[in-house]
Amino acid sequence: MTQETKQKISLRPLGDRVIAQRLEQEETLKGGIILPDSAKKKQESAKVLAVGPGKTDKEGKFSPMPVKVGDIILMDKYAGQEVTQNDEEYIIVKADDIIAIIEE
Repeated sequence: MTQETKQKISLRPLGDRVIAQRLEQEETLKGGIILPDSAKKKQESAKVLAVGPGKTDKEGKFSPMPVKVGDIILMDKYAGQEVTQNDEEYIIVKADDIIAIIEE
């Protein structure tokens, strides 16, 4: 597992799971309208903070993780388990729920 983050998180993903933090979306619309938290839709993009070691399939073949710490990912809309740790919100998703890596 790699944990090269600016903030220290006390969560360690197992198997093919990834700990990520959703990216903040723009709070102000054109025209200066500010959206309250309840009106915002959840972002499907997140920054990877920690990755598990990978998993072994039924045939015993090891599959390494397709992402690394620092990657910006696009995930399924309703994927993952949201957790709060030290007043920070994180999402734990399986590698299969990651749709793409966003390259800049």
